[in-house]
Amino acid sequence: MNSLLVLYHSQEYGNTALMAEAVAEGARSAGADVTLLNANERRITMDEYRAFDAVAFGTPDYYSYFAGTLKVFLDDWYLGKKTNPARLSNKPYALFLSHGGGGRAQRSFEDLFKQMGTKVGNTVVSAGRPTPPILEACRALGQQLARAAR
Repeated sequence: MNSLLVLYHSQEYGNTALMAEAVAEGARSAGADVTLLNANERRITMDEYRAFDAVAFGTPDYYSYFAGTLKVFLDDWYLGKKTNPARLSNKPYALFLSHGGGGRAQRSFEDLFKQMGTKVGNTVVSAGRPTPPILEACRALGQQLARAAR
């Protein structure tokens, strides 16, 4: 069984958390062992990160930029790559994003995370609370990611 991390930031409205849960549900339905981690609650270590076969990253759009907790993750990842690069790169990954009307963070989010490995699927974007079709797209993304991790 492959292991999949869903690393996301969510706090005020919980829209990104709803998307993360749907991604996890889809990955589980495809046979993955899934760990959900809200970066707003706890920082993941690079040793923990190395244990996963694939990862989905999710963020809200904060003033046209992604969440600071995911920026901290990227900083840790870049430093980790310099000191011990084992299993930090070349993982299948997927992206999802929620926003309150702008959605301009999508480009920087995609650009900065492209060094993680091979992107699976399209970035799922929700304007406000995710609708049933958006949640279904998240489930499908989780399934794709789980299949790519095999």
